[in-house]
Amino acid sequence: MSSTPTSTPPAPTAASTAALVFDGVSVRGWDPRLDRPTTLLHALDWHVAPGEHWVLLGANGAGKTTMLKTAGGSIEPADGTVTVLGERHGAPAFRDPRLRMSMIDATPRRFSSAMTATDVVLLRAAGSIALRGQRIPPHEVERAAELLQRFGCGELAQRKYADCSQGEQQRVLLARALMRDPSLVLFDEPTTGLDLPGREGFLQAMARLASERPQLATVTVTHHVEELPPSTTHAYMLRGGRTVAAGAVDEVLTEELLSECFGVPVSLGRFADRWVARAQAPGW
Repeated sequence: MSSTPTSTPPAPTAASTAALVFDGVSVRGWDPRLDRPTTLLHALDWHVAPGEHWVLLGANGAGKTTMLKTAGGSIEPADGTVTVLGERHGAPAFRDPRLRMSMIDATPRRFSSAMTATDVVLLRAAGSIALRGQRIPPHEVERAAELLQRFGCGELAQRKYADCSQGEQQRVLLARALMRDPSLVLFDEPTTGLDLPGREGFLQAMARLASERPQLATVTVTHHVEELPPSTTHAYMLRGGRTVAAGAVDEVLTEELLSECFGVPVSLGRFADRWVARAQAPGW
């Protein structure tokens, strides 16, 4: 009896095993400062592997948020391709990678004033079922309580979300983002508007997340190196929608490259596991 030959499955490619890949990505849009169409991102190449924690740095208008929204699928590139968790945005019949990706914005989302912190966390997994008052499986409730506790929000479980401080709301949203066990989390200036304790609490939560989920990849947009969590592994610097530098944070985060990125002389220091930067204002 002849045996049927079996084919060896192809080895996974770099794009299929990566959390996020930009291949020659350009984005065009309207520049309100110039009052005309312009290129916002110029042929960017980028590879984010599982377990890496990237920060996008650059001045206002550098293209950081455009880059993040392109990664999230809300902006379509004019040229190049974006691959998220092995799936190309826009590919026919692709499995929507946004189901395995979460995003936290600078301004916390608003919910019904009647919703508690637990309700908000459960809404991610249960959808509108949480609002209709139907029964939610006990294991979902237990997971929500565990996530709130993990990020220092256990005492907020039954507090109205609207009554929480902005820092507390951001940590509640971090717990909510994890209800689906995402492989990639995008942060768009998540500490904007937070006071010092709120900022530090959120950065500690991000560091804890990185240590507990070794395969999770994150990308964080920020203007300030002081807002980089100690879990940061890589940095991508933008200026005018173009790459200044990208790579391991200890190699890329230098005074020379920061000065080029922001267009002014920058001094850089370290305090424990955090960075501190000072810039000379233009014209001084």
